[in-house]
Amino acid sequence: MLPERLQKKINNRKKDKALRALGLREKLVDFSSNDYLGFANSKTIFDNAHQLLVDKNIKVNGATGSRLLSGNHGLYTNIEDSLAAFHNAETALVFNSGYDANVGFFSSVPQRGDFVFYDELIHASIRDGIQMSNAKSYKFKHNDLEDLRNKVELCYEKEGNTDTSEIYVVTESVFSMDGDIPDLKGFVDFCKKINCHLVVDEAHASGVFGNCGVGLLQELGLENEVFARINTFGKALGCHGAIILGSKELKQFLVNYARSFIYTTGLPPHSLATIQVAYQELKKTKEIEKLHSNIQYFRDKIRDTNLISMFIDSKSAIHCCIISGNEKVKAIAHQIQDQGFDVKPILSPTVPSGQERLRFCLHSFNSEEEIDEVLDLLATFVQN
Repeated sequence: MLPERLQKKINNRKKDKALRALGLREKLVDFSSNDYLGFANSKTIFDNAHQLLVDKNIKVNGATGSRLLSGNHGLYTNIEDSLAAFHNAETALVFNSGYDANVGFFSSVPQRGDFVFYDELIHASIRDGIQMSNAKSYKFKHNDLEDLRNKVELCYEKEGNTDTSEIYVVTESVFSMDGDIPDLKGFVDFCKKINCHLVVDEAHASGVFGNCGVGLLQELGLENEVFARINTFGKALGCHGAIILGSKELKQFLVNYARSFIYTTGLPPHSLATIQVAYQELKKTKEIEKLHSNIQYFRDKIRDTNLISMFIDSKSAIHCCIISGNEKVKAIAHQIQDQGFDVKPILSPTVPSGQERLRFCLHSFNSEEEIDEVLDLLATFVQN
């Protein structure tokens, strides 16, 4: 039996229609996964990753230990050097996942006496890392530079002399639950003005924006204006892991102090081979163009079906239709799924109460006919 307090939490989730459960993926038309370019199901990437290991005579299944012990095999060096060059960064450090990268960075880099200002809709992994640090943290209104400015000024007034403190400002280039994009140039200018460190999570921009999918910061020419970038491989790259891009000194610090890096077994060679091959494919694929064509087609269609007022404005691959109430949004999601389309409801408390939504993830492989049908179904079910 669960302890009483734990069972009470489960019961509350049931009462709020918000209880999570694992389910097997059904063969529905994909409007829910982060596999924006179809790389996760690419036979070419699968075969080429295997061939890379064969060519290098690598016939092992695991890393055998942490990277600081026995797990730092040669593929790591090749990948970190090539990805640093691809992303126009001084160095890159591979982590086992985006979660590990964010927890490792934010739990170790901000020190006692430092301050972290983060967007109120920042990813849970960043929040967890910040909570594990000894720095003080403050959230600012979503994508609101003026509120950030006010919070920083209030912090100065409250804390007095902060000459020995560092300030970190954290945002995402594409937000995972809204799909919207902040004024990155505005954030860069603000951070330069007050001499603080900007950190940007590019999880949902990598492989989607910029030449060959380098990300939004590079598309805007801002990559050298930020302290650190976190790019993950589990979305458009279709595999697993993440990198933190930054200076040589930052990499050295993380290797020595990021606990999620130090105390975990390294990625197996096959995972690293897949990352390397996926990036090679990214440099030559036409799927990014197809994805952006589908994004524009989807935006046009929600206007044509008079659904535009229900959607958060987005130019990314993530589009969210606000349908308040866990029970209501789940019911509409089930109706759409029953018609063969995998569209997921996002419930509170994952999003604030009243902001429950259907989250549509677009892909290069979705057809215009599929987009037409799923939005026509949505319009019908919402009206009913």
